[in-house]
Amino acid sequence: MADNLQRIGEIERKTRETNIRLNLNLDGNGTVEVGTGVGFMDHMLTLFAVHGFFDLQVAAQGDIQVDDHHTVEDLGICLGRALKKALGDMAGICRYGHAYVPMDETLVRVCVDCSNRSYLHYDVVVPDQKVGSFDTSLTKEFLRALVLHAGMTLHVDLLHGENSHHIIEAVFKALGRAVSQAVSPLPRLAGQLSSKGIL
Repeated sequence: MADNLQRIGEIERKTRETNIRLNLNLDGNGTVEVGTGVGFMDHMLTLFAVHGFFDLQVAAQGDIQVDDHHTVEDLGICLGRALKKALGDMAGICRYGHAYVPMDETLVRVCVDCSNRSYLHYDVVVPDQKVGSFDTSLTKEFLRALVLHAGMTLHVDLLHGENSHHIIEAVFKALGRAVSQAVSPLPRLAGQLSSKGIL
């Protein structure tokens, strides 16, 4: 298990475009306090935390008068960094996780490897460019930033679906469940789960 026994990652990021403070507890109970200025992302981050059973606090301000891009991307950066910090050396965890999540007509599969290797496969075609005021292409931007800064391999596949809101919601629910499984302690494991002895 990582030296950080509480498995908490707290990140502050301030740029000319955004000001974000994020706290992630991997061993929480799904308690969420999120305010990003982007209502749809508040909803998605809440789903991620509730279905992953993480405690998550996020306070963000961004240049949303321009658009939501900088805020959403920087939220991915901060969540990725918090996850990496909370996991420490990634010792003692299952490492892999996956989840299939249905939502009405939609079915999404998410597979995770906490591997210190950043890679995103994203095969999700969202029918609409907008859900409310949210640009649906930003989902991929968020996930790309997340994997880059978490050191995570992530595969996201839409198996079928028609409703844009349902599709993105299923992605975030499945992400929470898959990450929760991947970061769960593996009691029989000493060190990192790798035949090389190191990730």
